[in-house]
Amino acid sequence: MALLQRLKCLVGPAITDEIISRQTLLWLLLVHLALVVPLAEKTTPWALGISAICLVWRAGIFFGKVARPPRLLVTALGLASAITLMLVGREMGVLNALINLLILGYSLKTIEMLGKRDVRAVILAGYFLLSLNLLDNQGIGAMAYAIGVFGLNTLALLSLYRQKAAGSAMFAIKLVAQSLPLALLLFLVLPRLPPLWVVPHLKSSTTGLSDEVGFGDVEKLTRSDALAFRARFDGAVPANANLYWRALVLEDYDGAIWRQSEFIREYEKQAFSLGSSRRPSGEPTDSYEVIAEPSGQRWLFGLDVAYSDAKSVVNLPDQRLLALRPLDGRMQYRLGRYDAPMDLNLPALSRRVNLTLPEDSNPRTLALAKELKQQNPGAEAYLGALMARFNQDAYFYTLTPPPVGRHQIDDFLLDNKRGFCVHYASALTFMARAGGIPARMVTGYQGGEYNRDAGYLSVYQYMAHAWTEVWLEGKGWVRLDPTAQIAPSRILDGFDATFDASEAYLDGNYLSAHRLKGIPWLNELRMRLASIDYYWSLWVLGFDDNRQEQLLKRLLGSVGDTRFIVTVLIAGFALLLLIAWQAGLLKLPTPLPLPIRAFNRVEKALGKRGIARAISEGPRDYLSRAARSLPAISAMLLDFADAFEAARYRGAGPEPADLMRQSRRLVRIIGNQAKVTEPEPTASASHG
Repeated sequence: MALLQRLKCLVGPAITDEIISRQTLLWLLLVHLALVVPLAEKTTPWALGISAICLVWRAGIFFGKVARPPRLLVTALGLASAITLMLVGREMGVLNALINLLILGYSLKTIEMLGKRDVRAVILAGYFLLSLNLLDNQGIGAMAYAIGVFGLNTLALLSLYRQKAAGSAMFAIKLVAQSLPLALLLFLVLPRLPPLWVVPHLKSSTTGLSDEVGFGDVEKLTRSDALAFRARFDGAVPANANLYWRALVLEDYDGAIWRQSEFIREYEKQAFSLGSSRRPSGEPTDSYEVIAEPSGQRWLFGLDVAYSDAKSVVNLPDQRLLALRPLDGRMQYRLGRYDAPMDLNLPALSRRVNLTLPEDSNPRTLALAKELKQQNPGAEAYLGALMARFNQDAYFYTLTPPPVGRHQIDDFLLDNKRGFCVHYASALTFMARAGGIPARMVTGYQGGEYNRDAGYLSVYQYMAHAWTEVWLEGKGWVRLDPTAQIAPSRILDGFDATFDASEAYLDGNYLSAHRLKGIPWLNELRMRLASIDYYWSLWVLGFDDNRQEQLLKRLLGSVGDTRFIVTVLIAGFALLLLIAWQAGLLKLPTPLPLPIRAFNRVEKALGKRGIARAISEGPRDYLSRAARSLPAISAMLLDFADAFEAARYRGAGPEPADLMRQSRRLVRIIGNQAKVTEPEPTASASHG
């Protein structure tokens, strides 16, 4: 403190008052690190490098090892960063470019801070960066992390005005704790209005299935234990063998790659304006809810013939589901499963596309198909012969199939006979077309891990699967899965019943929670934590206008427009009063001490007798003058004056309750007394 006083004498109080304390710098260092780490995957390497340099430089300033960098250097870094962002911004996407720009601005500002004004600017930018962390991840873990960083940033702000670190920390915790009930009230009551603008698409890396599939693509997904989606059924959960989650229909084949048809690609581009296809006839056999994880893609997941009434979902003509926007965050939607045929009347265009084979491709497979077709002329008999071949010949299901040459299906089907689901689905689809039967490949997921605590299925990336759909007269599109003939345990019991996880999604993934499956109590803990995250997604992230209306109905009964508006206004008014009270703008009346209330009672009674208290009179002078005006009770008035002074100023005398009883008795007596004229007190009267 003495040093600070001497410094004030030398440079003036205005400058020293702007000196940033070490505790503020420490909190800012921690906030800087906490903000940049979760945004690293959205940050370019050079932007991340500049941010790291700024962080290290700021740490050096904190420990007194380096000085603040020259302003010219900071300006040059800022200009170089802005120019580079302009050059690569189109490739990154608008939102990613803005995130990088804000990170760079935040980092560069931290190393040129001079006074509290600069610190406040950095802290406010930190709040904004914190909100960007929640753009594509609103899970309960991310939210808990955000609340922690929010508190840390608030602590940095408070440390500008409070000297004691412990007091600032407790006050920051108190502020955050006080804000949570307000946030909860706003979350529950405020209506879910449509957004006034749309956030630009976050150009992040896409995960999961692709709309182009070749040999070896799907088995790459078996290396990932990332969650694809969760599903919860209103009724009984179907058996694992019936859990075929359709995502993509691939109809174009060039001899190496399966792709979506041009018609479907164009339909997806215009899905918003074209809208959904017709709802299947009848009632759904299963109703369920899906929570899809962020993937950067638009395709969704459903069982067989699925249909959704969700406003954000388009039902495509090939019985698939498509989101109107890429999945940058979790998406929740309800849908039904219908026991209805798919496309009983096959359009000519679709028939032609699903019978097309590439020229000069897989000649030996074509010859085999011709031979089997001659032996089994009927469509179903021919398909039965194909499936029997997979079941009876020496085919093997493996995650590491041998390489194939130009004629992929020839090499796989007739030579090495080792493959994964895409190999077998490709061969079956090719041979079905060669036999004159419309066929297409479908990719999605098969199976699911059931969580008994919460009653939902978790579907992971390693459960990715491919199968075939063939079109039969009078039946429409029918699913055929050759995997069920070669490795039936994969379909009946799931991926883990067929493959060693250590050779698939656990290979090199040493921190995977799935490693806990072999330890019962740790696996139980894993499932319970997953249940908490699921309920967070269901009741918080999925709290839409329908759920809000259901909640208000439980609380208020039938919710009409008038009652809803009145409820919102009352809740809003109560919220404003609470905020005003917390900010000190509204002060609630505090009860007066009992001695003061007793004196006020006597003063009011005397006023009614014409003995008003002058503004300059103390209690003793006032009661003495009243005693002269009412000589019959002068002793009682003077005794009350003694008792009041003892109770009010000396903490002695009668108990406050006894003083109240004495005042009530004195009030009754005063009302019966006749007043004796007494001159008014002069301005020089003493104060009691």
